[in-house]
Amino acid sequence: MRPFTSIISIDEARSRLDAAVVPIARVERVGLAAAAGRVAAETIVSTIDVPPFARSAMDGFAVRAADTRDASDDRPVHLRVVDEIYTGQVPRVRVEAGTCARIATGAPMPEGADAVVMVEETSHLSDEGVDILAEATAGQNVGRQGADIRIGEPVAKPGDWLSASRLGAVAAVGCATLAVFERPRVAVLSTGNEVIEPGQPLRAGQIFDVNRFTLSAVVEAHGGIAVPLAPVGDTPDALLRALDACEEGGADIVIFSGGSSVGDHDLTADVVAARGRMVFHGIAVKPGKPTAFAALDRRGGGTTPFFGMPGNPTSCLSNAYIVLVPFLRATARLPLWAPRILRVPLARRITSVADRHQFYTVRLEQGTAVPAFKGSGEITSLSQADGYIEIASAVTAVDAGTLVDVTLF
Repeated sequence: MRPFTSIISIDEARSRLDAAVVPIARVERVGLAAAAGRVAAETIVSTIDVPPFARSAMDGFAVRAADTRDASDDRPVHLRVVDEIYTGQVPRVRVEAGTCARIATGAPMPEGADAVVMVEETSHLSDEGVDILAEATAGQNVGRQGADIRIGEPVAKPGDWLSASRLGAVAAVGCATLAVFERPRVAVLSTGNEVIEPGQPLRAGQIFDVNRFTLSAVVEAHGGIAVPLAPVGDTPDALLRALDACEEGGADIVIFSGGSSVGDHDLTADVVAARGRMVFHGIAVKPGKPTAFAALDRRGGGTTPFFGMPGNPTSCLSNAYIVLVPFLRATARLPLWAPRILRVPLARRITSVADRHQFYTVRLEQGTAVPAFKGSGEITSLSQADGYIEIASAVTAVDAGTLVDVTLF
C-alpha cells in the first residue's frame, strides 16, 4: 500500500473544504407543497395585507367602545344585537350607537365597531340584546388589517431556508409557486471486487454493499439528491468509466467509497490524477484516515467535487457526518447543521491513538456515555450508537466519570 504522505489535520481539511464550496446556482420553480425545506431563489413580496381585514381576536360582541363606558357587573350596559358574524362571512349591518354584533374569533369586524367584548364579560343574551359587564377600549380584542404583513413587505428572500414558519408566511400572502435553488445531484457508489448488491447470493469472500445506502441516506437528509450507482470493481478502467458516467449523469458531487489501495496501487490517487487534482488525501482522524477530496475536471469546463470515502462502513459514515455534511449543506445553500449536544459523564475509560483526532461513538444509558465503538469495519459501531464524542489528538485517554460532550446523530 502506498503510504499517505500528506496527512492533514481535521481543521485543515475543513478549511480546504470550505474554500472549495460552490453554492448551487441552478433554479427551479416548485409548488408550495414541494417547497418545504428548500432554499428560496427569489424575493416574495406580499400583494395583500395579512390579515386582509380587521378581525375579531375573541368570541364575543363587536361594539362601539364609547357605548360601554362605565359598564360593570353592578351597572351593565344593554346593547341591541343587530347581526351575527362568523368566519368567512361579510358583515351585513353597520354597528350604530346602542347596538352590537355577535362575532366569532377571526370574523371580519363590522363597520362602526371598534372593539370586541368577549363572551365572558356579557350576560343575559336574548332576542332583545345583551348586557355588557365591562368597559371596552377602542382596539380591544381587534386584529387590525395588515397587522401581520403589509402590502409590499417581503416574506422570503433569496437564500432564505423555507422552514415551516417561513413557508406559512409565503402561503399567507397567496403565493402558489416559487423559485428555489435546485438540490445538488450526488452520485454515490461503492468500489471493490468483493462488494455485491443486497439480495444476491453471498459467495465466499464477498460482502453486501453498505456504504452506498448509508451515504445516500445522509445525502437525502442534508439537501442533496442521491444518485446511487451499482458497485464498481477495483480496476482503474472500471473506476474511470464510473467517473465518466457520473459526469454524463450530471452529478454535482461524486462520492466513491473504498478503493484507497489495492496492493501497491492507490486507486483513488490514480483515478484523480487521470481526471483532476487532489486537494487532500488522508486526515489525521480515527476512524476515517484514508479520506480524500479532489476536484475533477469537467469536459465543458469547471470542476466537480469528489469525495473518496473509506471502505470500512463505520469510517465511511462517521466521516460523512464530519466532512461531507457541512460541504453538502453549503453547496445546497442550507443553514449550518447544528446537531444537539449533551454533556454527560463517560461510563468507562477509553484510550485514543496519539496524533489522531478521534470521533468515538457512544450510546446513552442511564445518563452516561457508554463507549460503542468496535472497529472501523463494524457498522454497529454507529447503528447502536446515539452519537459521538471528540478526543483531541493530544489526548491518549479519557477516564471514567469525565464529563464529555456527546454530539447526537
